[in-house]
Amino acid sequence: MMRPHRAYPVELAQFHSEDYVEFLHRITPYSQYLFRDELERYSLGGDCPIFDDLFEFCQIYAGGTIDAARRLNHQLCDIAINWAGGFHHARKGEASGFCYINDLVLGILELLKYHARVLYIDIDIHHGDGVEEAFYLTDRVMTVSFHKYGDLFFPGTGALKDIGEKEGTYYAVNVPLKDGMDDSGFTRLFKIIITKVMETYQPGAVVLQCGADSLAGDRLGCFNLSIDGHSECVRFVKKFNLPLLVTGGGGYTKENVARCWTVETGVLLDTELPDEIPDNDYIKYFAPDYSLKIRHGNIENLNSKSYLSTVKTQILENLRCMQHAPAVQMQEVPPDFYIPDIEDEENPDERVDGHAKDRQIQRDDEFYDGDNDNDRMEDSF
Repeated sequence: MMRPHRAYPVELAQFHSEDYVEFLHRITPYSQYLFRDELERYSLGGDCPIFDDLFEFCQIYAGGTIDAARRLNHQLCDIAINWAGGFHHARKGEASGFCYINDLVLGILELLKYHARVLYIDIDIHHGDGVEEAFYLTDRVMTVSFHKYGDLFFPGTGALKDIGEKEGTYYAVNVPLKDGMDDSGFTRLFKIIITKVMETYQPGAVVLQCGADSLAGDRLGCFNLSIDGHSECVRFVKKFNLPLLVTGGGGYTKENVARCWTVETGVLLDTELPDEIPDNDYIKYFAPDYSLKIRHGNIENLNSKSYLSTVKTQILENLRCMQHAPAVQMQEVPPDFYIPDIEDEENPDERVDGHAKDRQIQRDDEFYDGDNDNDRMEDSF
């Protein structure tokens, strides 16, 4: 566990437009009525409301994904998880679908400093449109999104025919699905497509967005996936033993979101968790059965075998058309965007924040040469 830094505005502007970042920084619920034109320009309001500490919220989740990517780049871990991230709808200069800053794009940009090719996989029920759009014209990032498509379902993008353009042609893979998708059909299609993508594209790192709104029983979803089916996708990607950045995403039945990401944390850590949820401060939310797993749903499955076969065949044909493991001329690795911490003299009357507390922690497994050396010889010896 580590506490990430809060992303600086200049870091957010590595993808987002500076004027958009600056507006997010200064807008508040109490001043928004003064900026109706700007709210419309940046698609704020409606499903992207302005709330207290909005910009700090964005800094925290984006900083988590950026730091996760940097730790992978420096081989400090094999898998990095930021369940607070996964805001895949945000665009360069506007918010969309509860998403304000696209932490996934920022994380991928960090990974591209060290890896010639990065694979992005999205199992949220909504199409990962913001990430796809950001890399639609390049072959350095392949985006693969499994999502509900049709019936005016948000965001309305992600058709089978959307495959990228220019250098990015065939590097956007969309798997459009219908209501009622179940475990067996989803995991079978997922494994076939991802296996072929890995074989053909040979990425150096993977970003996996694990939106939990594709689970059965989600308030905005319409799939029949159980937590076992959802987590099987995570387990399958992990088996490729590539640097893996895992994020959260959508999810609107909160108790099932907590269940799902708990199970998937266990999968990523090779830890089997008991099905019975232990007593805790939030146990009432998991009544009446207090179990970790949820069963599949019972929505009519409109994904016929012939439809899924057509989708699979077309995607595999597209993958055959793409250049095998496209090469890129790697330049000198850009430095991590370093901004020094400003450590002002502490005011004893002010509350110490989490980052300041972290700096005061002395770990038992570290050694010091001064007064903090716990292992120095005592005079009595």
